[in-house]
Amino acid sequence: MKITKPTLLIAVALVLAAVGYLAYNHNQAQRALPEGLLQANGRIEGDQITIASKISGRIAQIKVSEGSSVQAGQVLAVLDDAQVQAKVNQAKAAVAAVAAQRQAVETALGALRKQVPLEQASANTGIGQADAMLEKARAADAQARRDAARLDDLARRGSVPAQRAELARVAAIAAAADVAAAGQGLARSQALAAQAGLGQDRVRAKESELAAVTAQLAQAQATLAEVESVLADLSLKAPSAGVVMMRVREPGEIVAAGSPVLELVDLDRLYVKVYVPELQIGKLRVGLPARIHTDAFPDKSFAATVRMISSRAEFTPKEVQTQDERVKLTYAVKLYLDSNPAHQLTPGVPADAVVRWKDDVEWRSPRW
Repeated sequence: MKITKPTLLIAVALVLAAVGYLAYNHNQAQRALPEGLLQANGRIEGDQITIASKISGRIAQIKVSEGSSVQAGQVLAVLDDAQVQAKVNQAKAAVAAVAAQRQAVETALGALRKQVPLEQASANTGIGQADAMLEKARAADAQARRDAARLDDLARRGSVPAQRAELARVAAIAAAADVAAAGQGLARSQALAAQAGLGQDRVRAKESELAAVTAQLAQAQATLAEVESVLADLSLKAPSAGVVMMRVREPGEIVAAGSPVLELVDLDRLYVKVYVPELQIGKLRVGLPARIHTDAFPDKSFAATVRMISSRAEFTPKEVQTQDERVKLTYAVKLYLDSNPAHQLTPGVPADAVVRWKDDVEWRSPRW
């Protein structure tokens, strides 16, 4: 049988293709990770934090740039505070005025609490003295009337001069007048005592006034706290350490309440989002350990954990590599870093990941 040249060329091509296929499979077998490990690649991302103002206003200053590292509590931007500062000063003045008024009422109440018992004691003493004077006057009056009656009888019988009897009658009239005066004195003392008894009412009235002023002071202090809170809200602070990913607004712009000003990424909540082919997604489950590798740290891996597996398949993104480019449908998987020592890793860095789905398999570096 004669072999033609075209037939020979076809045979040689088939042999070369077979050899190439075997070589490719052998190379892929050498590059593949052992059973129990799954590799994928993606980029480091993070949970985004939107920094927004609680109130509307004009941005006076933005203190950070895109890519800046910030610490928790750091002031990132400041809104114009002229109007709010004026309200704070007004509220402080109101608090000072009411506090002074309360101090005056409190001082008056203290003096009144000391004065009222003294007035009551003095009134009680006056009543006792007036009552004693009345008793004394009554006794003198009774004696004067007896003396006048006896001398009148003696004068009629001629035993004593008539003038002496007349003097006794005058003395009895004077004693009766003393009784009346002593009675009026007792009545005045009793009136003073009754007035002193109203001192407790004055104390209670002053206590009520103090309570009212205290409530006014509390209201003024609450107003001050409110405007100071608004003033504090004009300083936008970082809720946690992170990196500024975007400056949404610039100084001089007017922002509405809730409008984003900056976008941050929490450096302690970083993850690598990878895409796993649908033929391999069944090997993964939430909680599996993983290792993250980056070109920036070629001799170091970072521990991670599978925290999210998408329930929907999607087409493979162009920037993601797969061992089989013919695989088009993949599932997004998030591998959260267990820690980020010294915040070495930052969002946007390309990374390779190895997920271990069999516990008895040793860790290997990714192979592409």
